Amino acid sequence: MKLLVVGSGGREHAIAKKLFESKDVEKVFVAPGNDGMTLDGLELVNISISEHYKLIDFAKANDIAWPFIGPDDALAAGIVDDFNKAGLKAFGPTRLAAELEWSKDFAKEIMVKYGVPTAAYGTFSDFEEAKAYIEKQGAPIVVKADGLALGKGVVVAETVEQAVEAAHEMLLDNKFGDSGARVVIEEFLDGEEFSLFAFVNGDKFYIMPTAQDHKRAYDGDKGPNTGGMGAYAPVPHLPQSVVDIAVDTIIKPVLEGMIKEGRPYLGVLYAGLILTADGPKVIEFNSRFGDPETQIILPRLTSDFAQNITDILDGKEPNITWNDKGVTLGVVVASNGYPLDYEKGVKLPAKTEGDIITYYAGAKFSENSRALLSNGGRVYMLVTTADTVKESQDIIYQELSQQNTEGLFYRTDIGSKAIK
Repeated sequence: MKLLVVGSGGREHAIAKKLFESKDVEKVFVAPGNDGMTLDGLELVNISISEHYKLIDFAKANDIAWPFIGPDDALAAGIVDDFNKAGLKAFGPTRLAAELEWSKDFAKEIMVKYGVPTAAYGTFSDFEEAKAYIEKQGAPIVVKADGLALGKGVVVAETVEQAVEAAHEMLLDNKFGDSGARVVIEEFLDGEEFSLFAFVNGDKFYIMPTAQDHKRAYDGDKGPNTGGMGAYAPVPHLPQSVVDIAVDTIIKPVLEGMIKEGRPYLGVLYAGLILTADGPKVIEFNSRFGDPETQIILPRLTSDFAQNITDILDGKEPNITWNDKGVTLGVVVASNGYPLDYEKGVKLPAKTEGDIITYYAGAKFSENSRALLSNGGRVYMLVTTADTVKESQDIIYQELSQQNTEGLFYRTDIGSKAIK
Protein backbone atom coordinates (compact mmCIF):
# COMPACT_ATOMS: atom_id res chain seq x y z
CA MET A 1 0.00 0.00 0.00
CA LYS A 2 1.19 3.50 -0.89
CA LEU A 3 -0.04 6.54 1.02
CA LEU A 4 0.06 10.32 0.73
CA VAL A 5 0.18 12.83 3.60
CA VAL A 6 -0.74 16.41 2.68
CA GLY A 7 1.12 19.14 4.60
CA SER A 8 4.64 20.13 5.54
CA GLY A 9 5.04 20.47 9.32
CA GLY A 10 5.96 18.45 12.37
CA ARG A 11 2.40 17.15 12.55
CA GLU A 12 2.66 15.71 9.04
CA HIS A 13 6.11 14.26 9.82
CA ALA A 14 4.60 12.41 12.79
CA ILE A 15 1.61 11.16 10.75
CA ALA A 16 3.77 10.01 7.84
CA LYS A 17 6.41 8.36 10.05
CA LYS A 18 3.73 6.42 11.94
CA LEU A 19 2.03 5.31 8.70
CA PHE A 20 5.39 4.16 7.32
CA GLU A 21 5.79 1.83 10.33
CA SER A 22 2.66 -0.11 9.25
CA LYS A 23 3.41 -3.56 7.88
CA ASP A 24 1.54 -3.25 4.57
CA VAL A 25 2.83 0.24 3.70
CA GLU A 26 5.65 0.28 1.16
CA LYS A 27 5.86 4.04 0.54
CA VAL A 28 4.64 7.23 2.16
CA PHE A 29 4.74 10.43 0.11
CA VAL A 30 4.40 13.86 1.73
CA ALA A 31 3.25 16.90 -0.25
CA PRO A 32 5.04 19.23 -0.02
CA GLY A 33 6.75 18.03 3.19
CA ASN A 34 10.13 19.30 4.35
CA ASP A 35 13.64 17.98 3.85
CA GLY A 36 13.98 16.70 7.43
CA MET A 37 11.32 14.07 6.72
CA THR A 38 13.54 12.33 4.18
CA LEU A 39 15.82 11.20 7.03
CA ASP A 40 12.99 8.81 7.99
CA GLY A 41 12.65 7.40 4.47
CA LEU A 42 9.64 9.52 3.53
CA GLU A 43 9.40 10.75 -0.07
CA LEU A 44 8.64 14.40 -0.81
CA VAL A 45 6.31 15.54 -3.58
CA ASN A 46 6.73 19.10 -4.81
CA ILE A 47 3.03 19.97 -4.92
CA SER A 48 1.50 22.69 -2.76
CA ILE A 49 -1.46 21.89 -0.49
CA SER A 50 -3.61 24.32 -2.51
CA GLU A 51 -3.07 22.44 -5.82
CA HIS A 52 -5.86 19.93 -5.26
CA TYR A 53 -6.06 18.64 -8.83
CA LYS A 54 -2.30 18.08 -9.07
CA LEU A 55 -2.52 16.11 -5.81
CA ILE A 56 -5.44 14.07 -7.20
CA ASP A 57 -3.51 13.37 -10.42
CA PHE A 58 -0.47 12.32 -8.37
CA ALA A 59 -2.63 10.02 -6.21
CA LYS A 60 -4.12 8.35 -9.29
CA ALA A 61 -0.78 8.01 -11.10
CA ASN A 62 0.93 6.50 -8.05
CA ASP A 63 -1.86 4.19 -6.93
CA ILE A 64 -2.29 5.96 -3.58
CA ALA A 65 -4.75 4.11 -1.31
CA TRP A 66 -5.84 7.36 0.38
CA PRO A 67 -4.39 10.70 1.45
CA PHE A 68 -4.29 11.86 5.08
CA ILE A 69 -4.96 15.61 5.11
CA GLY A 70 -2.99 17.52 7.75
CA PRO A 71 -3.63 21.30 7.60
CA ASP A 72 -6.81 23.22 8.41
CA ASP A 73 -6.63 25.54 5.40
CA ALA A 74 -6.60 22.62 2.94
CA LEU A 75 -9.71 21.17 4.62
CA ALA A 76 -11.44 24.56 4.64
CA ALA A 77 -10.67 24.85 0.91
CA GLY A 78 -12.53 21.59 0.22
CA ILE A 79 -9.63 19.26 -0.59
CA VAL A 80 -11.57 16.22 0.66
CA ASP A 81 -14.60 17.17 -1.46
CA ASP A 82 -12.34 17.38 -4.53
CA PHE A 83 -10.80 13.95 -3.87
CA ASN A 84 -14.27 12.47 -3.34
CA LYS A 85 -15.58 14.03 -6.58
CA ALA A 86 -12.66 12.36 -8.37
CA GLY A 87 -13.79 9.01 -6.96
CA LEU A 88 -11.05 8.81 -4.32
CA LYS A 89 -11.31 8.41 -0.56
CA ALA A 90 -9.49 10.89 1.68
CA PHE A 91 -9.08 10.96 5.45
CA GLY A 92 -10.40 14.29 6.64
CA PRO A 93 -13.69 16.18 6.87
CA THR A 94 -15.46 17.81 3.93
CA ARG A 95 -15.46 21.60 3.70
CA LEU A 96 -18.89 21.77 5.35
CA ALA A 97 -17.93 19.42 8.20
CA ALA A 98 -14.66 21.32 8.72
CA GLU A 99 -16.66 24.52 9.31
CA LEU A 100 -16.50 23.49 12.98
CA GLU A 101 -12.99 24.94 12.78
CA TRP A 102 -13.05 27.53 10.01
CA SER A 103 -15.99 29.41 11.52
CA LYS A 104 -15.99 29.88 15.27
CA ASP A 105 -19.49 31.34 15.00
CA PHE A 106 -20.76 28.19 13.25
CA ALA A 107 -19.16 26.00 15.96
CA LYS A 108 -20.88 28.10 18.63
CA GLU A 109 -24.25 27.78 16.88
CA ILE A 110 -23.87 24.00 16.75
CA MET A 111 -22.91 23.86 20.44
CA VAL A 112 -25.86 26.00 21.52
CA LYS A 113 -28.31 24.08 19.32
CA TYR A 114 -27.19 20.67 20.62
CA GLY A 115 -26.64 21.64 24.26
CA VAL A 116 -22.85 21.38 24.37
CA PRO A 117 -21.26 23.26 27.30
CA THR A 118 -19.26 26.32 26.17
CA ALA A 119 -18.71 29.98 27.07
CA ALA A 120 -21.50 32.55 26.63
CA TYR A 121 -20.79 34.66 23.53
CA GLY A 122 -21.80 37.22 20.95
CA THR A 123 -20.81 37.44 17.25
CA PHE A 124 -20.24 40.83 15.61
CA SER A 125 -19.23 42.28 12.25
CA ASP A 126 -19.85 45.88 13.37
CA PHE A 127 -17.12 47.40 15.54
CA GLU A 128 -19.40 49.74 17.52
CA GLU A 129 -21.70 46.85 18.42
CA ALA A 130 -18.71 44.73 19.46
CA LYS A 131 -17.36 47.59 21.57
CA ALA A 132 -20.72 48.09 23.30
CA TYR A 133 -20.92 44.35 24.08
CA ILE A 134 -17.39 44.33 25.54
CA GLU A 135 -18.12 47.37 27.69
CA LYS A 136 -21.33 45.78 28.95
CA GLN A 137 -19.70 42.42 29.77
CA GLY A 138 -16.47 43.76 31.29
CA ALA A 139 -13.10 42.00 31.55
CA PRO A 140 -11.47 39.52 31.47
CA ILE A 141 -13.05 38.63 28.14
CA VAL A 142 -11.95 36.72 25.02
CA VAL A 143 -11.95 38.13 21.46
CA LYS A 144 -11.62 35.65 18.56
CA ALA A 145 -11.40 36.09 14.81
CA ASP A 146 -14.24 34.03 13.32
CA GLY A 147 -12.06 32.39 10.64
CA LEU A 148 -8.68 30.65 10.40
CA ALA A 149 -5.76 32.74 11.67
CA LEU A 150 -2.84 30.28 12.10
CA GLY A 151 -3.61 29.91 15.80
CA LYS A 152 -2.98 33.63 16.34
CA GLY A 153 -6.59 34.90 16.15
CA VAL A 154 -7.46 34.69 19.85
CA VAL A 155 -6.90 37.49 22.38
CA VAL A 156 -7.53 36.85 26.08
CA ALA A 157 -8.06 40.46 27.17
CA GLU A 158 -7.47 41.34 30.81
CA THR A 159 -8.93 44.83 30.41
CA VAL A 160 -11.85 46.31 28.48
CA GLU A 161 -9.40 48.55 26.61
CA GLN A 162 -7.35 45.57 25.45
CA ALA A 163 -10.50 43.79 24.22
CA VAL A 164 -11.74 46.86 22.35
CA GLU A 165 -8.31 47.23 20.72
CA ALA A 166 -8.35 43.57 19.62
CA ALA A 167 -11.82 44.00 18.10
CA HIS A 168 -10.66 47.18 16.36
CA GLU A 169 -7.62 45.41 14.88
CA MET A 170 -9.75 42.57 13.54
CA LEU A 171 -12.85 44.43 12.34
CA LEU A 172 -11.41 47.77 11.18
CA ASP A 173 -7.66 47.24 10.66
CA ASN A 174 -8.14 43.92 8.78
CA LYS A 175 -5.43 42.25 10.86
CA PHE A 176 -6.58 38.80 9.71
CA GLY A 177 -8.28 39.81 6.45
CA ASP A 178 -11.55 37.99 5.79
CA SER A 179 -10.92 35.69 8.78
CA GLY A 180 -11.42 38.67 11.08
CA ALA A 181 -14.38 40.23 9.25
CA ARG A 182 -16.49 38.84 12.09
CA VAL A 183 -15.45 38.39 15.71
CA VAL A 184 -16.74 36.04 18.38
CA ILE A 185 -16.55 37.61 21.85
CA GLU A 186 -16.74 35.13 24.72
CA GLU A 187 -16.88 35.07 28.47
CA PHE A 188 -13.53 34.16 30.04
CA LEU A 189 -13.52 30.62 31.43
CA ASP A 190 -11.29 29.80 34.38
CA GLY A 191 -9.78 26.34 34.73
CA GLU A 192 -7.22 23.91 33.35
CA GLU A 193 -7.08 23.42 29.59
CA PHE A 194 -6.58 20.07 27.89
CA SER A 195 -6.94 18.57 24.42
CA LEU A 196 -9.14 15.64 23.49
CA PHE A 197 -8.80 14.05 20.04
CA ALA A 198 -10.90 11.39 18.34
CA PHE A 199 -10.79 9.43 15.09
CA VAL A 200 -14.30 9.83 13.64
CA ASN A 201 -16.60 8.41 10.98
CA GLY A 202 -20.16 9.71 11.37
CA ASP A 203 -21.41 8.80 14.84
CA LYS A 204 -18.60 6.30 15.45
CA PHE A 205 -15.55 7.72 17.21
CA TYR A 206 -12.42 6.47 18.92
CA ILE A 207 -10.92 8.64 21.66
CA MET A 208 -7.15 9.20 21.88
CA PRO A 209 -5.08 9.86 25.03
CA THR A 210 -5.58 13.29 26.60
CA ALA A 211 -2.91 15.90 25.92
CA GLN A 212 -1.85 19.30 27.19
CA ASP A 213 0.03 21.78 25.02
CA HIS A 214 1.83 25.03 25.78
CA LYS A 215 0.74 27.90 23.53
CA ARG A 216 2.76 30.83 24.85
CA ALA A 217 6.24 31.44 23.45
CA TYR A 218 8.18 31.74 26.71
CA ASP A 219 8.59 30.04 30.08
CA GLY A 220 5.87 30.56 32.66
CA ASP A 221 3.24 30.94 29.90
CA LYS A 222 4.57 34.40 29.04
CA GLY A 223 4.86 36.09 25.66
CA PRO A 224 2.73 35.89 22.52
CA ASN A 225 0.58 32.94 21.50
CA THR A 226 2.22 30.49 19.10
CA GLY A 227 1.15 27.36 17.26
CA GLY A 228 2.44 25.47 20.32
CA MET A 229 5.85 25.11 21.99
CA GLY A 230 5.54 21.63 23.47
CA ALA A 231 3.09 19.07 24.82
CA TYR A 232 2.68 15.85 26.74
CA ALA A 233 0.23 12.93 26.81
CA PRO A 234 -1.61 11.64 28.69
CA VAL A 235 -2.41 14.31 31.29
CA PRO A 236 -1.62 12.27 34.43
CA HIS A 237 -3.63 14.37 36.90
CA LEU A 238 -6.81 14.39 34.76
CA PRO A 239 -9.21 11.69 36.00
CA GLN A 240 -10.86 9.32 33.53
CA SER A 241 -14.23 10.49 34.87
CA VAL A 242 -13.61 13.94 33.34
CA VAL A 243 -12.85 12.36 29.96
CA ASP A 244 -16.04 10.28 30.21
CA ILE A 245 -18.10 13.42 30.93
CA ALA A 246 -16.46 15.22 27.98
CA VAL A 247 -17.29 12.31 25.67
CA ASP A 248 -20.93 12.19 26.77
CA THR A 249 -21.63 15.94 26.90
CA ILE A 250 -19.38 17.19 24.07
CA ILE A 251 -18.08 14.65 21.53
CA LYS A 252 -21.27 12.55 21.15
CA PRO A 253 -23.78 15.42 20.82
CA VAL A 254 -21.58 17.38 18.40
CA LEU A 255 -21.10 14.40 16.07
CA GLU A 256 -24.80 13.50 16.24
CA GLY A 257 -25.63 17.17 15.60
CA MET A 258 -23.38 17.28 12.54
CA ILE A 259 -25.21 14.27 11.09
CA LYS A 260 -28.56 16.00 11.68
CA GLU A 261 -27.19 19.11 9.95
CA GLY A 262 -26.31 17.01 6.88
CA ARG A 263 -22.58 17.40 7.54
CA PRO A 264 -21.43 13.97 8.79
CA TYR A 265 -17.89 14.14 10.14
CA LEU A 266 -14.98 11.99 8.97
CA GLY A 267 -11.38 12.45 10.10
CA VAL A 268 -9.76 13.65 13.29
CA LEU A 269 -11.79 15.89 15.59
CA TYR A 270 -9.91 18.00 18.12
CA ALA A 271 -11.75 19.43 21.11
CA GLY A 272 -9.88 22.16 22.98
CA LEU A 273 -11.46 21.88 26.42
CA ILE A 274 -11.25 23.58 29.80
CA LEU A 275 -12.10 21.92 33.09
CA THR A 276 -14.19 24.51 34.96
CA ALA A 277 -15.93 24.27 38.34
CA ASP A 278 -19.02 23.26 36.31
CA GLY A 279 -17.21 20.48 34.43
CA PRO A 280 -15.51 20.41 31.00
CA LYS A 281 -16.49 23.09 28.48
CA VAL A 282 -15.43 23.70 24.87
CA ILE A 283 -12.97 26.48 24.04
CA GLU A 284 -12.70 25.52 20.36
CA PHE A 285 -12.93 22.70 17.85
CA ASN A 286 -10.30 21.93 15.23
CA SER A 287 -11.09 19.72 12.27
CA ARG A 288 -7.71 17.96 12.24
CA PHE A 289 -4.80 16.84 14.39
CA GLY A 290 -3.12 19.52 16.51
CA ASP A 291 0.51 20.52 16.19
CA PRO A 292 2.43 19.72 18.44
CA GLU A 293 -0.02 17.27 20.07
CA THR A 294 0.15 14.80 17.15
CA GLN A 295 3.87 14.37 17.78
CA ILE A 296 3.27 13.17 21.35
CA ILE A 297 0.04 11.21 20.77
CA LEU A 298 1.00 9.05 17.78
CA PRO A 299 4.13 7.54 19.40
CA ARG A 300 1.71 6.08 21.97
CA LEU A 301 -0.27 4.20 19.29
CA THR A 302 0.62 0.50 19.42
CA SER A 303 -1.76 -0.76 16.70
CA ASP A 304 -1.23 -0.63 12.92
CA PHE A 305 -1.98 3.02 12.08
CA ALA A 306 -2.52 2.58 8.33
CA GLN A 307 -4.85 -0.38 8.95
CA ASN A 308 -6.74 1.62 11.60
CA ILE A 309 -7.36 4.51 9.18
CA THR A 310 -8.27 2.13 6.33
CA ASP A 311 -10.85 0.44 8.57
CA ILE A 312 -12.35 3.78 9.67
CA LEU A 313 -12.58 4.93 6.03
CA ASP A 314 -14.27 1.62 5.11
CA GLY A 315 -16.78 1.92 7.98
CA LYS A 316 -15.28 -1.11 9.73
CA GLU A 317 -14.49 -1.36 13.44
CA PRO A 318 -10.77 -0.54 13.83
CA ASN A 319 -8.60 -2.35 16.36
CA ILE A 320 -6.94 0.69 17.95
CA THR A 321 -4.59 0.11 20.89
CA TRP A 322 -2.50 2.53 22.93
CA ASN A 323 0.48 2.31 25.25
CA ASP A 324 -1.14 2.79 28.66
CA LYS A 325 2.12 3.22 30.56
CA GLY A 326 4.28 6.28 31.14
CA VAL A 327 4.14 9.74 29.60
CA THR A 328 5.22 11.00 26.17
CA LEU A 329 6.60 14.56 26.18
CA GLY A 330 7.96 16.80 23.45
CA VAL A 331 9.65 20.19 23.25
CA VAL A 332 9.57 22.42 20.15
CA VAL A 333 12.73 24.24 19.06
CA ALA A 334 11.92 27.46 17.20
CA SER A 335 13.77 30.22 15.35
CA ASN A 336 14.74 33.24 17.44
CA GLY A 337 12.00 35.85 17.05
CA TYR A 338 9.16 33.37 16.47
CA PRO A 339 6.15 33.89 16.35
CA LEU A 340 7.06 37.34 14.96
CA ASP A 341 9.92 38.01 12.52
CA TYR A 342 12.63 35.36 12.48
CA GLU A 343 15.69 34.46 10.46
CA LYS A 344 16.15 31.30 8.40
CA GLY A 345 19.28 29.35 7.53
CA VAL A 346 20.51 28.34 11.00
CA LYS A 347 22.38 25.02 10.91
CA LEU A 348 20.46 22.34 12.83
CA PRO A 349 21.85 19.68 15.18
CA ALA A 350 22.08 16.08 13.98
CA LYS A 351 18.93 13.94 14.10
CA THR A 352 18.57 12.08 17.39
CA GLU A 353 18.63 8.28 17.50
CA GLY A 354 17.24 5.69 19.91
CA ASP A 355 14.54 6.70 22.38
CA ILE A 356 14.41 10.37 21.36
CA ILE A 357 12.46 11.10 18.17
CA THR A 358 13.17 14.21 16.07
CA TYR A 359 10.20 15.55 14.11
CA TYR A 360 11.03 18.29 11.60
CA ALA A 361 8.78 21.25 10.78
CA GLY A 362 10.78 24.09 9.19
CA ALA A 363 13.88 22.33 7.86
CA LYS A 364 15.66 22.48 4.51
CA PHE A 365 18.91 21.04 3.11
CA SER A 366 21.55 23.62 2.23
CA GLU A 367 22.13 23.99 -1.51
CA ASN A 368 25.65 22.60 -1.57
CA SER A 369 25.54 19.94 1.15
CA ARG A 370 23.28 17.66 3.18
CA ALA A 371 23.37 20.01 6.17
CA LEU A 372 19.88 20.75 7.47
CA LEU A 373 19.07 24.43 7.96
CA SER A 374 16.14 26.16 9.66
CA ASN A 375 13.42 27.24 7.24
CA GLY A 376 10.47 28.26 9.40
CA GLY A 377 9.25 29.50 12.78
CA ARG A 378 8.97 26.16 14.52
CA VAL A 379 11.93 24.11 13.33
CA TYR A 380 11.98 20.71 15.03
CA MET A 381 10.64 18.88 18.07
CA LEU A 382 12.24 16.30 20.34
CA VAL A 383 9.93 13.64 21.78
CA THR A 384 10.44 10.77 24.21
CA THR A 385 8.45 8.42 26.43
CA ALA A 386 9.38 7.58 30.04
CA ASP A 387 7.64 6.47 33.24
CA THR A 388 6.75 9.97 34.44
CA VAL A 389 6.47 13.54 33.15
CA LYS A 390 9.60 14.43 35.13
CA GLU A 391 11.66 11.60 33.62
CA SER A 392 10.53 12.43 30.07
CA GLN A 393 11.29 16.09 30.72
CA ASP A 394 14.77 15.31 32.08
CA ILE A 395 15.65 13.16 29.04
CA ILE A 396 14.60 15.85 26.53
CA TYR A 397 16.26 18.76 28.33
CA GLN A 398 19.46 16.77 28.85
CA GLU A 399 19.57 16.15 25.07
CA LEU A 400 18.81 19.81 24.27
CA SER A 401 21.56 20.98 26.62
CA GLN A 402 24.04 19.03 24.47
CA GLN A 403 22.75 20.36 21.14
CA ASN A 404 24.01 23.54 19.52
CA THR A 405 20.84 25.63 19.44
CA GLU A 406 22.46 28.98 18.62
CA GLY A 407 19.94 31.12 16.71
CA LEU A 408 17.10 28.97 18.10
CA PHE A 409 15.12 28.89 21.35
CA TYR A 410 12.85 26.58 23.34
CA ARG A 411 10.84 26.66 26.52
CA THR A 412 12.48 25.03 29.54
CA ASP A 413 9.26 24.27 31.43
CA ILE A 414 7.22 21.99 29.16
CA GLY A 415 5.28 19.59 31.39
CA SER A 416 6.05 21.42 34.63
CA LYS A 417 2.33 21.96 35.37
CA ALA A 418 1.96 18.20 35.71
CA ILE A 419 4.83 17.83 38.18
CA LYS A 420 3.45 18.29 41.66
